[in-house]
Amino acid sequence: MITAALLAALAALCNAVASVLQRDAARSVAPELGLRMALIWALIRHPVWLWGIAALIAGFVFQAAALSTGGIALVQPVLVVELPFTMIILSWAFGAVLDRLSWLAIVTLSAGLAIFLMAAAPGHGRWSPDTTEWIVATAVTAGTIAALVAVASATKGVTRPAALGVAAGLGFAFTATLIKKCTWIAQQDPGALLVSWPLYGMVAAGLCSLFLLQNALHSGTLVVAQPALTISDPIAGILYGALMFGEPIRAGPWIVLEVAGIGLMVYGVIELARSPLIQSQSPPTSARK
Repeated sequence: MITAALLAALAALCNAVASVLQRDAARSVAPELGLRMALIWALIRHPVWLWGIAALIAGFVFQAAALSTGGIALVQPVLVVELPFTMIILSWAFGAVLDRLSWLAIVTLSAGLAIFLMAAAPGHGRWSPDTTEWIVATAVTAGTIAALVAVASATKGVTRPAALGVAAGLGFAFTATLIKKCTWIAQQDPGALLVSWPLYGMVAAGLCSLFLLQNALHSGTLVVAQPALTISDPIAGILYGALMFGEPIRAGPWIVLEVAGIGLMVYGVIELARSPLIQSQSPPTSARK
């Protein structure tokens, strides 16, 4: 479990690098390209965005390695440390000094993660989903994401980045379930992976989630988009791990500490998203819907 947590932390570090680079590219794209494939074509012309994709691929590799040794309910929450990593990278890149409130938020988020993992003690899955469970999970996930995208398309202001952020987080969490299935197939029979549907489902889900992520970063202020994205991914990951793979989460009195840990993580994420350093990376006012 320690190995899985360390690999997940490395994935979060790569994701933080990717987030900084992709966010920098997204700020220069015209606002009218939101929720269109033209947004991706515009971003591809930015070398910085391509380096961000390379970092994202590295994060995917570390995440897959983490999921091969640990459960989804462990790996996805650890990925929350992406935001503190992002703050530190931004401070190095711009020669800025993190203020006391930012460091307090980082400590609060980290403490919340430690409390949650200690209390929940997420273990390895006890079963693998059957075909019916995959169909139900896919339908529910796709339906929820479609509803969130519809809300984002029909609204303006803070609702749009919030809806897209949650949709992206849910998409990445579901992608993690497919990564988990692929690692299991690879361990059992590597040759069977190339002809298995989870591999191609993982690619499709990952690309859709990436598209949603770019739109969340492009759609408005990070005070809304970043917490929505960062919080929805681990919470959805815990649910997927418990319901689909039977990953045990301690119940009873431990739930109090688990809720407290999640609360501290949420508080830390929101406070970090309000940081002036993060705000300086938001799209300019003219680019907001």
